[in-house]
Amino acid sequence: MVTDSSTPRYFADLVDSVSSLTWPDGLDVRAIDAPTGLAPNALAFAADVTAGPGMHDRGTGRLIFLDDPSEPSGWGGRTRAIIFAQSPIEPLMGGHDELSHVAWSWLTESLAEAGASYDHPAATVTRVVSVGFGDLSAQGRGSQIEVRASWSPTSSDARPHAEAWARFVLHLAGFEILPEGVSAMGL
Repeated sequence: MVTDSSTPRYFADLVDSVSSLTWPDGLDVRAIDAPTGLAPNALAFAADVTAGPGMHDRGTGRLIFLDDPSEPSGWGGRTRAIIFAQSPIEPLMGGHDELSHVAWSWLTESLAEAGASYDHPAATVTRVVSVGFGDLSAQGRGSQIEVRASWSPTSSDARPHAEAWARFVLHLAGFEILPEGVSAMGL
């Protein structure tokens, strides 16, 4: 967490709103050093998806809350939530343009389900398809999807935004968060 010497109550409330958050099972979340020089106050988290079988990469994400009482014009408010989420996908999925639209809808649905109020959303969705050659030919084909997005929370309650981000990282990696008391059925 980066703060200036006169941390405003607004940012302190933002930090408090996520400090007691219980992160979903299958997601290892930890506080990380926030970037400096972007805003007077910042809070950052990193996450790795640990759900599912096997030891291969299931997905990762970053969440940063920037707070600037001067309300930078491009933000449309004093706070900006910035996320990154990445996950491997089936190689054939990497070539489908629709996947970008689906990933964006998953993010906006996650925000809506969490009750996050925000303005000025923006995002890029990148699909990467790779093929190994030579000494890397054993890797074969691989694909991943990467989402970089930001929006301006309309209050100091960061909890729904953090919950939405956690849900989105898991969803992008192929996992659903089920409502409390509901269990997945194995097929």
